[in-house]
Amino acid sequence: MLLVSGGHCQFLIAKGADDFTRLGGTIDDAPGEAFDKTAKLLGLPQPGGPSVEREARDGDAKRFRFPRPLLDRPGCDMSFSGLKTALLRERDRLVAEHGGLRLQDRADMCAGFQAAVSDVLAEKSRRALQLYLALSPDEPTLAVAGGVAANQAIRAALESVCAEFDTQFLAPPLALCTDNAAMIAWAGMERLRAGHTDGFDLSARPRWPLDRTAPAMLGSGKKGAKA
Repeated sequence: MLLVSGGHCQFLIAKGADDFTRLGGTIDDAPGEAFDKTAKLLGLPQPGGPSVEREARDGDAKRFRFPRPLLDRPGCDMSFSGLKTALLRERDRLVAEHGGLRLQDRADMCAGFQAAVSDVLAEKSRRALQLYLALSPDEPTLAVAGGVAANQAIRAALESVCAEFDTQFLAPPLALCTDNAAMIAWAGMERLRAGHTDGFDLSARPRWPLDRTAPAMLGSGKKGAKA
C-alpha cells in the first residue's frame, strides 16, 4: 500500500491489521505537506491539496519542468523538499520579471508541481510493486490511503501503474480520504478483531511507526521514532 498524506508517505506491504513491512518512504516533506507549502507560496487557501489541484486544471504542466527528486537513485525512498524549493525560486523569478504573479503563471506552476509529484509517486510505485510481486501474492493489490489519495491526477497515475503490472487498484471514496476519524476508527476496529487491545497508559505519538522493526526515517523524539 501507499500511505500518502500531509504527514506521511510510505510504501508498505500490509500483511495484517498490525503487520507491516516498509519498503520506503519520504526522507523529508510528505506530499501533502509539500502541497500545503506550495499553496502558501502561491497565495492559495488551505488546505493546499484541493487548492493546487483546482488551479492545475487550467494550467500547462509542461511549461515549468520541476525536478523529480531521487528518481536517479535506486529504491523506494522519496523526497519532496527540493521540489518545493524549485517552485519557490521559479515564483520569485516571475515576480521579479513581471512585478507579480499572473493567474496563468500560478495555474501553470500548480500543474507542473502536481505533475512532478505524480511522476515521482508513479515511478516509486513501480519499484515497490516489483518488490511486492516478487513475493507472489495470491491477489496482487495496491491500496492508496491518506489525504493526497483524493487527488485525481495522482489516482490516475497510480491506476496506470497498476494496469502495467496487472494489479488491482484500491482507493477509498473521495469523501473519506481526509476523514481522520473514520481512518482511526477503522484501524481500531481491525485491531480489536485481531485481538489487540491497549491500556489507557498507552503513550500518544503524532507519527506511530507501522513497521516497528524498520529504522526511523525522520528522526526520533522523546516518545519514540516518528516514522
